[in-house]
Amino acid sequence: MSKTVALSIKDVSVTYTDKPVIEEVNLEINHGEIFGLIGLNGAGKTTLIKCILSLRNQDEGEILINNQARDNATSKKNMAYLPEKFEPPWFLTGMEFIKFSLGLYKKSISEDEVYNAADALALDRAALKRKVNTYSKGMRQKLGLMGTLLTDCDVMILDEPMSGLDPMARSKVKDMIGQVKHKDKMIFLSSHILADMDEICDRVAVLFNGRIQYVGTPQNLKKKTSTKNLEHAFLDFIEGQAAA
Repeated sequence: MSKTVALSIKDVSVTYTDKPVIEEVNLEINHGEIFGLIGLNGAGKTTLIKCILSLRNQDEGEILINNQARDNATSKKNMAYLPEKFEPPWFLTGMEFIKFSLGLYKKSISEDEVYNAADALALDRAALKRKVNTYSKGMRQKLGLMGTLLTDCDVMILDEPMSGLDPMARSKVKDMIGQVKHKDKMIFLSSHILADMDEICDRVAVLFNGRIQYVGTPQNLKKKTSTKNLEHAFLDFIEGQAAA
């Protein structure tokens, strides 16, 4: 079955005070695909994500969600986002937060489904009845992932989704993301944990010096750089670009 494009980024450029941050970025990401954005701090990853989410306007170019303008009502209701620094409202219980998050998308699920999602991420069911100000960093992150993935949106943007998670939780998150992908959703994620990207991403893009320098599979990037893991491949690749 042919894949359909979920997110299209066409010739997008952003300038801050006359300094280009990202230049002529072009990407097409399909439904049923996990796509990773890789770059050093300050490379422009957050700026690009803000443009996708309509949190800022690009100076040039176009961004489409399911072939529609990113900022129209249909696009917005089909897109969910987990920010890097996720802090749920402290006065809500975990269950209240999930119901509130899904309510923003006019969606509801049973408490049993919420408990099953908590089980899948090794989040104690009893914690869902407690206020989130009692949660650890890892527990809050799990709650944010649940609130995002349970929306069942076509397009999901995850910024550093493994932040604060131990190895067991990271493994469970990767399993859950894989299950969402098989529902024909698109997962766009940014992370500095390249071992996780190597494991779950169908394709990755390397953003360096404001431009997309590579788009392809993690395996092909490792092959191009004659390295055995994605972290070494990324570092070798950008060193080569800097020297070019």
